[in-house]
Amino acid sequence: MAALGAALLLTVGAAVGATAHPDGDHGFPDRIDLPRGFQPEGIAIRGHTAWLGSLADGDIYQVDLRTGEGEVVFQGAGPGTTSVGLKIDRHERLFVAGGFAGDARVVDPETGELLASYRLASAPTIINDVVLTRHSAWFTDSSRAVLHRLRLGRHGSLPDADDVEHLALTGEWQQIPGQYPAGINANGIERTPDHRGLLVVNSAAGTLFRVDPRTGDAREVELTDPDDLNGDPADDGAVKLAGGDGLLLRGRNLYVVLNRGAVYEFDLDRAGRTGTLDEVITSDDFAVPTTAARLGHWLYIPNARFDVTPTPTTEYWITRVDR
Repeated sequence: MAALGAALLLTVGAAVGATAHPDGDHGFPDRIDLPRGFQPEGIAIRGHTAWLGSLADGDIYQVDLRTGEGEVVFQGAGPGTTSVGLKIDRHERLFVAGGFAGDARVVDPETGELLASYRLASAPTIINDVVLTRHSAWFTDSSRAVLHRLRLGRHGSLPDADDVEHLALTGEWQQIPGQYPAGINANGIERTPDHRGLLVVNSAAGTLFRVDPRTGDAREVELTDPDDLNGDPADDGAVKLAGGDGLLLRGRNLYVVLNRGAVYEFDLDRAGRTGTLDEVITSDDFAVPTTAARLGHWLYIPNARFDVTPTPTTEYWITRVDR
């Protein structure tokens, strides 16, 4: 997901004062305040419940989207530990990307139990985002041209700690060199609409790729904007994703969250090889948005505020927008 914050060693403030602003549809608030100092990045939703990971200390925060009330349901290991992208599966388990620690975790949000932990890579690495397919959990690595895979067993059983697979990204993949935070490459990840491929956004290159999960062959997705919805006269109809972060696929609609404060909605072909820009979603409430999860016709977007120096009292929130 995001290009992560510049200072991740601050502790999270107490989970108090997490209030909602109930001016939305059917009583659902348009904005939900998070604990001060939390430093959110990823988000997952099931029903009216959302879970968010903390870049400050690896905590997982659970919030009711109807009321804004929430609590920490998983305690991270403290400063230096990060929880970045996360997804929840049909067994109610959270799969969490571990950022600079190079690990992945599987958490039971109901009990707070750490079900499994996997070492995916050694430094330098940023395990940034995760997508769940029918038989696997795939993780991006923003520092390396590789995807990491946990192959799930019968009935979703978790693999052993050393059963981690690595898929090199080849073909047209562009690995842009640079020290953090400039060298954030593979970031958000999703499936193609036909479920036969993977979509990975390269933040540094501003490019979306379709990846063959068998071979790692990556091909640039042709993204166009025939109606000039993004208002950029220099793009000649082609769309670049500078600051592209989280991805969310629903049907053939792909939402790409841009850190600069917009969400691009594309209509993809079934194979995920081409896409047309259908809508540009913005909000005055955005403050370096990172990724999105969906409930009904709404998108819920955490604001990471990477443009400010984080402190234990820095305010963070989720923004709700119509899709």
